[in-house]
Amino acid sequence: MKTVAVVDYGMGNLRSVTQAVMHVASGSGVEVVWARRPEEVLAADRVVLPGQGAMRDCMRELHASGMHAAVLHAAAHKPLMGVCVGMQMLLDRSEEGPTESLGLIPGEVVRFQLAGRHQADGSRFKVPQIGWNQVRQSRPHPVWAGVEDGSWFYFVHSYYARTSDARHSVGEADYGGGFTAAVARDNIFATQFHPEKSAQAGLALYRNFLLWNP
Repeated sequence: MKTVAVVDYGMGNLRSVTQAVMHVASGSGVEVVWARRPEEVLAADRVVLPGQGAMRDCMRELHASGMHAAVLHAAAHKPLMGVCVGMQMLLDRSEEGPTESLGLIPGEVVRFQLAGRHQADGSRFKVPQIGWNQVRQSRPHPVWAGVEDGSWFYFVHSYYARTSDARHSVGEADYGGGFTAAVARDNIFATQFHPEKSAQAGLALYRNFLLWNP
């Protein structure tokens, strides 16, 4: 039986992510593992890396849990999907802290600079961005299969990824200006938004990830 490991290093919305992946995996022959040990990540056929909270705390706990090397191994050898801060951790560094991250996708994570700016309805932009936003599929990718371009996804974030190579930005949204909402490289796909909170479009991404063979 194929397995997908949801990495538990103490800093992610594990329950909702795991339940969403289990939902789309039902009847597919894929077993979902709530991975609390590095060996479970190493043994899995594919890996989901969630993240929530401050980048510095996430990176610290990734090391402290013993998961750091296992995640890097997964990124080198099997399909890996990052979610929210789990996406931000894939880049080189973050302004938050500042913090050095995993260095798997060239670029940095920066904070929204929206003080004093107003939206079209006259309301102020708030940081963090909390709520639904449309995502434009800026580059084709198998994980987008069957998901309508411009679909709405749920975001909660104050920082966003800025990739060094535009080819790694596969989804974009607008919040006081365009920003990268999804990144991809080789066997890695990741989203700033929360697929598990994004209704059918989000579930479709998890389903596509389980079927993706990069």
